[in-house]
Amino acid sequence: MLRRLLELLRDRTRRGRPAVRPAAGARARPGAGVPPPAAPGQACDYDGPVEVSYTPHPDQDPDPGEVVWTWVPYEEDATVGKDRPVVVIGRTGRRRPRGELAIVMLSSQDHSADPRWLVLGSGAWDVEDRVSSVRLDRVLAVDPGAVRREGATLERSRFDELTAALRARHSWA
Repeated sequence: MLRRLLELLRDRTRRGRPAVRPAAGARARPGAGVPPPAAPGQACDYDGPVEVSYTPHPDQDPDPGEVVWTWVPYEEDATVGKDRPVVVIGRTGRRRPRGELAIVMLSSQDHSADPRWLVLGSGAWDVEDRVSSVRLDRVLAVDPGAVRREGATLERSRFDELTAALRARHSWA
């Protein structure tokens, strides 16, 4: 009975959302992912101006220049995704009551040969001290309230390298 109730809730949640199909030739993600958290303001793809800044403050609030964790939807199916580290690069150009963070996702997989990724190196955000890369071609927006925790502050030099690569790729001023 519980399984049926969960299926009904899942179906009801998915209604009204546009179907997202994998691009031709896209690789399937391992595992099914998990649905987004119930909290509003989950991360979504963003294509617009970004007010880049470096203002990290160790105060439990997500700030530009910090690595934080939030739920990120898969590109192939926005109804599932996973909790992952992201770098806050600034604010979006959209005006919302609480503001909206512009973020890019991190990965510990080897992307060194992929021009869509920039190798950042290791940092305090990864307890296993693995080398991380940041994705340059997918900028996301998220409500600050949907961020679950701070992971670390990205050093200014690495932040500047990242934002220079993003500015070049997205033609930001």
